[in-house]
Amino acid sequence: MKLVVGLGNPGPRYETTRHNVGWLAFDRLVEAWKASGPKTDKMAELFRTKIGSEDILMIKPQTFMNLLGRAVQPVMNFYKLEVSDLIVLHDELDIPPCTMKLKSGGGNGGHNGLKSIDELLGSNQYTRIRLGIGHPRNFGLRIDTADYVLGQIPDEDLPKWDSLFTEVTRACEMIIQGNLLKAMTQFNRKVEE
Repeated sequence: MKLVVGLGNPGPRYETTRHNVGWLAFDRLVEAWKASGPKTDKMAELFRTKIGSEDILMIKPQTFMNLLGRAVQPVMNFYKLEVSDLIVLHDELDIPPCTMKLKSGGGNGGHNGLKSIDELLGSNQYTRIRLGIGHPRNFGLRIDTADYVLGQIPDEDLPKWDSLFTEVTRACEMIIQGNLLKAMTQFNRKVEE
């Protein structure tokens, strides 16, 4: 069994912010995989599906970013999942907008959602699908990083995100089928090109 988690903040104010691209990608996966749910509690919305013969749990935490681990850890414990069974979709400042990079393990790069998960799981050795939002300094913007990540995705970028989410679905399926290195070779190369 694998657990796929989309990172974001709840509430209409955050719905289409850069910090919520993990949720937007997650919503696309739920739709593409025809996942059943949600079963909801105060911490998360839980969906279920199958990819091939693999059972997939999917959670969309309903906590704010800095408390995400509180939604992830109980699900991991209840289903007796290993850290290696976890796939996290999240925004990433250090990658160009509307691109993705796959990674296993590593630091949190100051991302509060990852930091919360790392602390409560006691490990960072899970798979990440890092969704690039770009850094404001790369666009010559003199804006606080927190204000930038909580800013709305520009309307003109929405079609590019939509196209990326189709690739996210393919990458996630490859990871679930045990092909992380192949997925990294295929999808990470596109960022460098």
